[in-house]
Amino acid sequence: MSAEHFSNTLPICTPEQAGLSRARLENLRAVLQRDVDAGRLPGAVLMIARRGQVAWQQAVGQRRPGDEDAMTMDTLFRIYSMTKPIVSVAMMRLIEQGRALLSDPVSRYIPAFADSQVAVERGGALVLEPQQQPATLQDLLRHSAGLTYAFTGDSPVQRLYGQADLWSGNPDNAEFCAALARLPLAHQPGRHWAYSHATDVLGHVVELIAGEALSVHLQREILAPLQMHDTAFSVPPGQQHRIAEPFAECPESGTPVQLLDPRQPPRFESGGGGLISSALDYARFVQMLRNGGELDGVRLLSPHTLAFMTADHIGDMPQDPGLLDPGHGFGLGFAVRREAGRAPVPGSVGTFFWSGVAGTSFWVDPAQDLFALLLTQAPNQRVHYRQLFRALVYGALV
Repeated sequence: MSAEHFSNTLPICTPEQAGLSRARLENLRAVLQRDVDAGRLPGAVLMIARRGQVAWQQAVGQRRPGDEDAMTMDTLFRIYSMTKPIVSVAMMRLIEQGRALLSDPVSRYIPAFADSQVAVERGGALVLEPQQQPATLQDLLRHSAGLTYAFTGDSPVQRLYGQADLWSGNPDNAEFCAALARLPLAHQPGRHWAYSHATDVLGHVVELIAGEALSVHLQREILAPLQMHDTAFSVPPGQQHRIAEPFAECPESGTPVQLLDPRQPPRFESGGGGLISSALDYARFVQMLRNGGELDGVRLLSPHTLAFMTADHIGDMPQDPGLLDPGHGFGLGFAVRREAGRAPVPGSVGTFFWSGVAGTSFWVDPAQDLFALLLTQAPNQRVHYRQLFRALVYGALV
């Protein structure tokens, strides 16, 4: 269904009005449909907006593999790490309100992190050293707090993360952070960029400052004001038919595909990866970002705060390999493009973006006044479709 014929809460225009080629956008749809027909992709929803108007939105494939229920624009997806920008905005709102400072130590809110030590490998053995400086809220936002993820590598600390089984006993946010604080840090705080559980910790800090559950705070402060009615940590029974599902097995490797079950409210409300959303909902959040913190008369952040968040905050800090493309840095909740070249995907300097491990991604290009959003549930193919989508969207700019 073409964008100009689909009702949306954001203004709609034709591709031609937005400076986009309809023929090239049709090719984008056809490429995705080809992969659906070939059994490589279960389905996808995509949206492209320019100059504040939605110029193209499509749904291809099925919500559930093997089902005749077609994908629709209001399908619900596990967005995983696209939760991080929302929680980062919540934190920056609290900072704008004077309830915290970016320079505050994390241990001011979660004292257990004051005792965390840094693991250093020497002669094949792990040696624990004291922190040279405490991790701050800025470190949580830019992933330089010394934390890591078990699945992003095979370092000794990452192996400890895997062995610790951080979700044992179905923890809530406070219990999860307590378990995390008992593990050694992978790096000295403020010295190394490593994608991590930092935004999970940030979500609990938001709870402690606000004095309420993360879900309650996000609903009142961000989701309700932006009219994001389908975004939450779980899906109620009456809406569960709208959930997109992956293939039971990866079509390339044959390995089982397991994603979180969004049908029951979780005790652990993961600020780093727990939200469910739709393209129609998440587009409103992204357009707010593009507008400098405001949408439909509702201002969540000042334009200066948004510009600060989408500036690079890591500079020449060492990075874990393979997670940021060349020529990119990281701001407060988003990756940020620093150079027009070097990376294997097109984009303008200043473009900011993030993605989710199950196959969701978005980016905002202020220089082109453009945002694009792709939602799938194809975890093992996610990198391919991120790059393919980026190339085809920029190829449609005329």
